[in-house]
Amino acid sequence: MFGITESKRTATQPLQSPNPKELYGGLRGSRGFLYVTIAFCVLQMRRLMDTALPIASAPVQAAAVKNRLDFVDNLRWTMIVLVVSMHAAVTYSHLGSWYFMEDPKPGTAVIVVFATYQTFLQAFFMGFLFMIAGYFVPGAFDRKGFVHFLRDRAARLGLPSLFYMLIIQPVTVYWLLRDFADHSRPSLSQAYLPYLTGGRFLNGSGPMWFAVALLLFSAIYGAVRMVSGKTPRDEAKAPLPTHTQVLALALAMGLCTFLMRIVQPMGTSILNMQLCYFSQYILLFIVGTYAWRRNWLMRIPYSFGLRWLALVLCVGILAWGALVLALLKTHSENKLSGGLTWQSAAFSFWESFFCVGICLGLLVLFREKFNRHGKFTKWLSDNCFSVYLFHPPLLIAITLAMRDVDAPKLIKFLCATLLGVIATYMVSSLVFRRVPLLKRIL
Repeated sequence: MFGITESKRTATQPLQSPNPKELYGGLRGSRGFLYVTIAFCVLQMRRLMDTALPIASAPVQAAAVKNRLDFVDNLRWTMIVLVVSMHAAVTYSHLGSWYFMEDPKPGTAVIVVFATYQTFLQAFFMGFLFMIAGYFVPGAFDRKGFVHFLRDRAARLGLPSLFYMLIIQPVTVYWLLRDFADHSRPSLSQAYLPYLTGGRFLNGSGPMWFAVALLLFSAIYGAVRMVSGKTPRDEAKAPLPTHTQVLALALAMGLCTFLMRIVQPMGTSILNMQLCYFSQYILLFIVGTYAWRRNWLMRIPYSFGLRWLALVLCVGILAWGALVLALLKTHSENKLSGGLTWQSAAFSFWESFFCVGICLGLLVLFREKFNRHGKFTKWLSDNCFSVYLFHPPLLIAITLAMRDVDAPKLIKFLCATLLGVIATYMVSSLVFRRVPLLKRIL
């Protein structure tokens, strides 16, 4: 899932799509409309999944499993655990955007702790997922061709995104939050039809904005390959990236990020896409596609990656501290988010430098130290996409239940993260991935 790994493929006969008029016949009202929409959406998911997966022989499947990179799976579930942690942090810090944020807002000292954690995390974790996903795109296109490649991506990325927008988002906003947090919201039965007909569902992708963006990036990659008409050659012995090239990537990323934030500062979004971060995402996705042809994930020297990791942890932390002190001294925190300001420029270049170094360091560290699966890590990997998809309502329910607990915000954040990860993994494993139709998209 996420277009990251492709170790299992099956072939079944496609289902016949039911007639929507037959499904809607005899049902009246918004609640009936909701139930039928859910049923129709799930059936369409199964139909597209059946037509999207090309037939693969047993040797091909065996080779795919054999060549699976366990450290990539371990990186993926680690990043997704960090996603849950980030959303738990936003709940208590009021820094960022999330469905529910617990009042009151924390004091300055606690905000600084949260801001540091969230800033360092935001600097790399989603970009890292885009790079890993991009790594597997060229091979998938080579095996499947343009049409099957797009069908597969639509099934793996588009269908879960639609499921979130049409079902999880409205249930979370118009039932969970309305009944347990904000009674002024309209009920689900009242709000669902306007949510669809008014186009509000297009902004309702929640964390699945990542899958939507990855689907778009993959489609653009496929279109470029089709227009060029050429299959790039594998260059397993191509030169490895140099320190100068890595620095150049960080500088280019910083410049593009700064320019983007002039028109799309942090805190703004279009269709739930925070374009202020997309320069990083696009560049790392492209890096991932280049890395596939050159086998960089396996060839980058361990010492090379560790040098960059040590560099960004030392210099990056010091630079962040200096930037924070400068902002506090000049009372210019509001200029950090974007515009033609030195604050935005400094932050954009710091963020990009830190991102590139952390990605390199974690890549070689996991490859050398965590490139294997036990039963537990295999379970974490198998369920991580389901955790990503379903964690919002479960995390919200946990934090709502903890509202009356009298404890420091940082303690509640740690508890919410731990409980959110455990609960979502358990429910995903014992419930969601046992539902036949859901299992096909998870």
